[in-house]
This record gives sequence, structure tokens and C-alpha cells, in this order.
Amino acid sequence: MIFRKGEFFNGPGGLALGAKMVRVVDKNGVEYRVEHEWANDIDESACRTFIHNICPDRPKSVINKDVRELDIETLGEIDAFTFGFPCNDYSIVGEKKGLEGNYGPLYTYGVKVLRKFQPKWFVAENVSGLQSANEGQAFNMIMRDLMESGYKITPHLYKFQDYGIPQTRHRIIIVGIRDDINKEFRVPAPTHGEGRLPYKTAKQALTEPPITADAPNNEFTRHTSKVIEFLNHIPAGQNAWFKEIPEHLRLNVKGAKMSQIYRRLHPDHPSYTVTGSGGGGTHMYHWSEPRALTNRERARIQTFPDDYVFLGGKEKVRQQIGMAVPPEGARIIIEAILKTFAGIEYDSIEAKWNANEFVFEPELELISV
Repeated sequence: MIFRKGEFFNGPGGLALGAKMVRVVDKNGVEYRVEHEWANDIDESACRTFIHNICPDRPKSVINKDVRELDIETLGEIDAFTFGFPCNDYSIVGEKKGLEGNYGPLYTYGVKVLRKFQPKWFVAENVSGLQSANEGQAFNMIMRDLMESGYKITPHLYKFQDYGIPQTRHRIIIVGIRDDINKEFRVPAPTHGEGRLPYKTAKQALTEPPITADAPNNEFTRHTSKVIEFLNHIPAGQNAWFKEIPEHLRLNVKGAKMSQIYRRLHPDHPSYTVTGSGGGGTHMYHWSEPRALTNRERARIQTFPDDYVFLGGKEKVRQQIGMAVPPEGARIIIEAILKTFAGIEYDSIEAKWNANEFVFEPELELISV
């Protein structure tokens, strides 16, 4: 069984690569897999990266356009849909505009796809902070809209380090299976951590195997002598606020002090979260060498293979890598979906949220701000 997949907010292709890696065969020898049908993203560099790696023979299937200007009526039929919708700020207002509102949150464009095409399953992804936005009202509304689109949903907070990804990256993943399909998705059980396999460390990610000198996207950052001296005084796992940094090198910062500023990886632990933006001191730093990580090293932590080429300028590539879903994490979740359809058992755990728990105040509506 082939699931033709559409995707919104495709980024560089983390979800798509994870889906592409999955092959499941049922007891009758029937193969279940996912094929790219179409994708959309507003970022031109991300679209070029996606085409280059996911569908080089079908460049026109990736539409570089603002999703709010996209005519979904022109898109091909699909059996599956994925969307890592942007983590916008949400506010609650009195006027109810619904899905047709000019300022509707971007997730609603994914909801439109679900309601038009009724794919057999979907995967939606967002940051863990979504659960508390607007005191939980944003999360409730998103869950309601997904369920009212005709789906049984399984929302869960995945801690990717528990699945062998060398990074403490926590994301809400919502899996939906169409109501008329007699299948129930279960959250795949963690494989790493206490009582299981040891966590995959930052050192393992970057050195097993070593990154070759000619690997793409492996350009080093040129640091000033002061930054190099500064980093040399920060031990592995510590950051810019380490108390033994000499006075003349300390940062003059008042107020909140972000823990990730000039934070060095610890070789024996998973990396902290790879991010796609931020100024000086936010580029992630090697545990022993006084330097920022290269984009290829960040991609390793995100579980992209070394032959996955990111296109665009250096900061654009950094942005793409940081915003992506780790392909290995996507593979694990999508493999569980295909096993669900194939009737193959797998180890599972209870989801963090039960869909029946969600409530919504109908007189309120959300808009992005």
C-alpha cells in the first residue's frame, strides 16, 4: 500500500526524509510505504534543499509560496499529510472568524487540507510550549479543529533523546487517523534512557563515524581571538555564565541570562536543542575545540545523513537545520503509523493527552499576532 503524501511548511525535508526511509511489510507480504506527492513552504532556500534531496526528478511538486496564497484546489489527491506548522503566538479575541479569517493561525491551512482531501492519516508537529499558549486555549482549539475534521487524534509530547536522537529536543506530535478507518495509533515506546539503551551522546553523533573533510555544509566559523579565549575558559557542558571565567572576559549582561549563550556541548550527554536562529553566542559550541559547530555537525545532531545537502547561505542553512524535525524521529513515528495500518504489533506507551480531555469555549476564537 502506497500512501501519497502532501506536506505544508516542509522546511528542508526532515519529516519527508523520515517518511521516505520507512518500509513495512505485513504478514501477507504487502509493503506499506510513503511517496512524496506535493509540498509547500514560503522559504526559497528550504524548497531548493527539499527538491534536491527528496524529489529531484519532480521540482514542480514543491511550491514555494506563502501558504495563505496557495490554492489548495489545484493540489493533487493525497492519502497522507504532514505539517510542522509554525509556532506563532496566539491570542483569544471575541470576534469569531473561523478558518476563513484573514488572520487565522497558520495551522488552519493544514486543517483546510484535511477537510478537502480527507487523507487516511496525518502528522502535525509543534514546539512543546504550544500546550500552555493562552492558558491552554490555543492547544484546545487546535485539537478540536483536528478532531472535527474527521480524525481520531493521538497527541503526545515526544522527548527525542528517549528514541536515540542525540539531542534533548521535546516536541508535540499529533497523529490522526481518519474516523472511518478501524485503526488506533499508539505512541511507540521509548528505546533509550533509564532502564533501556544508553542515550546517544553528542560525541557519538559527531565522531561515529568522523565527518570527512569534504562533507557538504561543513564550513567553520571564524572567531575573534577574544571569543576563542573566552571559550577556552568554559568547560564542557557549561555556558557564558561559568563562575571561573576571568573578569575581563565576562559578558556585561543585565537581567535574564539565557543558558544557551556560549554553551558548550558535553561529550557524554545528548546535545541541547539545535535552534535555527539567534545572534552571537547561540551557535552551539564544541566540547573541546574552542569554536562553534559547523552546519554539518548540527545536521548530525538532527540525524540528517552526511550526503543530505542543504542549499542557501550559511545562516539560511543553519535556520533550515534548526527548524527541521529530526528525520530519525520522524521515521520512528511514521513507521509506527504504517505498522498500525499493516496490523503489526509494536511496543507502545500511553499518550500524554487523551483526546477526550480537550474542552473548548465556543464563543472564543484565536488569531495570530
